[in-house]
Amino acid sequence: MNNMTEPCTFVIFGATGDLARGKLLPALYHLDAAGRLHPGTRILTTGRRHPDRDAWLSETRADLSGTVRGGLQQEVFTRFADRVDYMQGDLRQADFYKQLQARLADRQGFPADTAFYMALGASDYAGVIENLDRVALLEEQLGWRRVVIEKPFGNDLQSAAILQQKLSNHLREEQIYRIDHYLGKETVRNILVFRFGNVLMEPLWNRDTIDHIQIIHAEPQGIGKRGATYDASGALRDMIQSHLLQLLTFVAMESPVSMAAEALHAEKLKVLKSIRPIPADRIGDYAVRGQYDAGKVGPDDVIAYRDEGRVAADSHTETFAALKLHIDNWRWAGVPFLLRTGKRMTAKQAMVAICFKQPPQQFFRSSHIRCDASNWLLIGIQPNECLRLEMTVKAPGEALATRQTALDAAFRKADETVNDAYEELLLDIVRGDRSLFLSYEEVTQAWQIIDPVLKAWSKPGEDLHLYPAGSWGPRAADRLFDSACQSWRHTLGACGCGMEKL
Repeated sequence: MNNMTEPCTFVIFGATGDLARGKLLPALYHLDAAGRLHPGTRILTTGRRHPDRDAWLSETRADLSGTVRGGLQQEVFTRFADRVDYMQGDLRQADFYKQLQARLADRQGFPADTAFYMALGASDYAGVIENLDRVALLEEQLGWRRVVIEKPFGNDLQSAAILQQKLSNHLREEQIYRIDHYLGKETVRNILVFRFGNVLMEPLWNRDTIDHIQIIHAEPQGIGKRGATYDASGALRDMIQSHLLQLLTFVAMESPVSMAAEALHAEKLKVLKSIRPIPADRIGDYAVRGQYDAGKVGPDDVIAYRDEGRVAADSHTETFAALKLHIDNWRWAGVPFLLRTGKRMTAKQAMVAICFKQPPQQFFRSSHIRCDASNWLLIGIQPNECLRLEMTVKAPGEALATRQTALDAAFRKADETVNDAYEELLLDIVRGDRSLFLSYEEVTQAWQIIDPVLKAWSKPGEDLHLYPAGSWGPRAADRLFDSACQSWRHTLGACGCGMEKL
């Protein structure tokens, strides 16, 4: 066994939804296949669509056959199926929770330590937790009780505060696991190790040498079947308020005293509190929104966002968002942090791109040489997990000419598998490790940063920029740069001067 956890019970609400079917159950299957789940661990799934366990398990088998690494293994699935049960019921009916309480009371079948996973719409969180408390399923006399909540935690600062108040009536903060699956990615965790496990970069990791930092998540996919939910959310809420701001804290934070949750949360919170508020009367100088129009992604013609299913024909919901933020502290004063995310972009690319300042030119002043290309440190998150350092070197030959070269390092060896982010986070829940889960203070501080933008964008206007599907987004995003020689970095690949234009 490898890092096996203690036995516990996972209760998954919404087990017939996309999150459970596409992420949670495959992650639990992979953990079982790797021998990382205790033999006594049980999984109780709930849903309304299937009448019994056999019907649910048949669909689950079909789902896993198309999603698990290396194809479904009969021996592993048999073992996995033996630890899984299913319970049909309506989460809005009080009798369902009485039946759930009776089912979990069987200590021969279900360990006392229990994690309740809310694979549900955010509007259902408070009601489910209140009903669990009514039947004493959140009491911890016999074992721990932990509740896992997916993003978004609220839709703005006010709704987040209301949700927190409702949860705190039934749970202690230590019982709440606000999950951000982005933080479970190996490369994101590697940012902490790269920064604090190596002395090499620390003298350079500040305003003296860094020109600006870009944090980017682009994807060629559209919204799929999420029309109704996405149209009520948008890119700013969906990606920047959670994933990209969390990445920013990893890049910008000071070294915590330890990897304990409290120490890590404290340093991340300091960064968020140091971000300069965006002036309400200057939103356009710090934020750009866009929406994809019809276009071509690869070989495929794709429709405009407003033509997607369950999207309003006059929707002003952004599918692209870019922000410029400043961190007003000693390390980062004057260094712009540029966050950008978009759907229906040219290609899938998530990365942190750190652009260093250009060197003084006095060494070359008596020659024709100019070193206009900046050094870049690129941390690829997906689809390529790697580290790339771009530098200026002399080109071969007698003439004194320069060119760009790069040092590339992969974060994993060729024979090492890529684990899904949910796998480690699910184990962290069992271990009681909250270090990569969000504290309420982090959530509220993140909402405070983007609330002025949300309020400005809630009013339909001409500031919504259409961009063709298959592009890198609206050209209006270029205005966020302070200098004409700066521009967005799109890919990890070499590109002459190290920079690319929209």
